[in-house]
Amino acid sequence: MSGAWNVADVVALEAETPTARTIRLRLPGPVHAAAGQHVDVRLTAPDGYQAVRSYSVSASVPPDALDITVEELPDGEVSPYLVRDLAVGDQLEVRGPVGGWFVWRPEEQSPVQLIGGGSGVVPLMAMVRAHRAAAHPAPIRLLYSVRSPDSVFFRRELDSLAADHSPFSLTVVYTRAAPEGHPVGRLDAPTLAEHVLGNGADPLVYICGATAFVEAVSGWLVALGHAPARIKTERYGGLGGTS
Repeated sequence: MSGAWNVADVVALEAETPTARTIRLRLPGPVHAAAGQHVDVRLTAPDGYQAVRSYSVSASVPPDALDITVEELPDGEVSPYLVRDLAVGDQLEVRGPVGGWFVWRPEEQSPVQLIGGGSGVVPLMAMVRAHRAAAHPAPIRLLYSVRSPDSVFFRRELDSLAADHSPFSLTVVYTRAAPEGHPVGRLDAPTLAEHVLGNGADPLVYICGATAFVEAVSGWLVALGHAPARIKTERYGGLGGTS
């Protein structure tokens, strides 16, 4: 199904933050999204104008559904409609899921280090969910940089997973405002070094966020001794970077 446009039914909506929500789409046939893939969404205006945007899949929902999680951009053509106006029962034109580089698959045995900035957590959350669904024994860590508590995507689920005695662990860095008792400040090299798996564990590393964030984090990891070939990156404005 990945190469053709299909009409998907909107079957559920869930607010994640004041400016983001998760949309569950049911496709017309069986679909499987590898963790980290994205779909294209096409909107057509009454005058025939079309806009296509890519959105990361946040969950695969067998046998025929998937979730995308969309953050509204104030000047966006597509995201304000998806976040503010789309309703259960509506339909969207969807192509995908696609993407083969920035993906995690259960057959991979290595520890996993995920690092996300803002809405860059979306494809990483798909990896966390797939890892848990597979009952995978390897450690998996998420380092999540976000502006404030109100900006945290998947808050309840992440808290629940972090409280569980599983291979998953979570660190949230708040850059603008933080809960009481938590420091406030941008993610920096010393904080990164404190909270990621060391290069001795030879983890697969996935980084998703704004370009400056991804470039800085990648550089710090290489400086810590992580092999560049073990670091996979995704930037806003590419796959999963949307408006």
